[in-house]
Amino acid sequence: MFQMSSLKEVGKMFLFLMGELLLLFIGISFLVALIQIYLSKDKIKRILTTPRKGLNSILGAILGAVTPFCSCSTVPILVGLLKSGAPFSGTISFLLTSPILNPAIIALFLTFFGLKATIIYTAFTFIFAVLIGLLLDKFGFEKEVKNVSIKGEQSGEIVYENLEGTFLEKNILAFKYAFFESLVLFKQVFPYLLLGAGIGSFIYEFVPEDLLSNFAGKSNILSVPIAALVGIPMYIRTETMIPIARILIDKGVGSGTMVALIIGGAGASIPELSLLGSIFKKKMMIAFVLSIFTVAIITGYVFNIIM
Repeated sequence: MFQMSSLKEVGKMFLFLMGELLLLFIGISFLVALIQIYLSKDKIKRILTTPRKGLNSILGAILGAVTPFCSCSTVPILVGLLKSGAPFSGTISFLLTSPILNPAIIALFLTFFGLKATIIYTAFTFIFAVLIGLLLDKFGFEKEVKNVSIKGEQSGEIVYENLEGTFLEKNILAFKYAFFESLVLFKQVFPYLLLGAGIGSFIYEFVPEDLLSNFAGKSNILSVPIAALVGIPMYIRTETMIPIARILIDKGVGSGTMVALIIGGAGASIPELSLLGSIFKKKMMIAFVLSIFTVAIITGYVFNIIM
């Protein structure tokens, strides 16, 4: 039976987490909307048509990191890039970084884990995305893409080039549209923030520290690959998972274990794999999942060693 004092502590932790998350995501939602106005899907395609594979893979990883599209948007963009003749390496690097490295994730890492953890996470996920894009291209995985076309792609996208008026008027309009779009984005994320803060608060007060540290602490060398393996079939909203991860780490769970779970779940969720299955052949699907699994494990172990 829960004691009243325990419930009060849960409430205090919930309010603390929600206060941080609300302030953070109001700003993030606006930034996300503004990026998508200034950096349209067509502009991404133009940037990634450079024939130099190394540069293309780096550009793909950068664009994936700064364009926080959901998988429903990322996959049509991926198809468009492949159809337009963009080098395969860049398109794969874009696909890899888009779900696991974006402004929202970076801001959450910075808030809940600090600068050092954010730099490590960003560096490893970015470098691996570039390398995996180049490797898959080198070994001929471009042949493992089905001959598909884009159907039903949204045409109502608001982009900076289509805005009318002077330079100042166009930028004012961009900020105005970004503000209203940020409200929509924030409403979509808000339930997940509530869920993450609620679960994190409950764990903070009621789950024994010894139980978690023994099962998923740094001393258990199998916890990282298990977390990566469990995360891949799960549909984890990063906005939900990172606040929970911070509480679990405070309770004794290894930081690398949580990072492996986050990368696995965000990088290869079931909805994304279902969409990718429509454009990738079986061999490419296996390579993609193994790539996410590898990134999750290596980054997880590095976190356990350094952090």
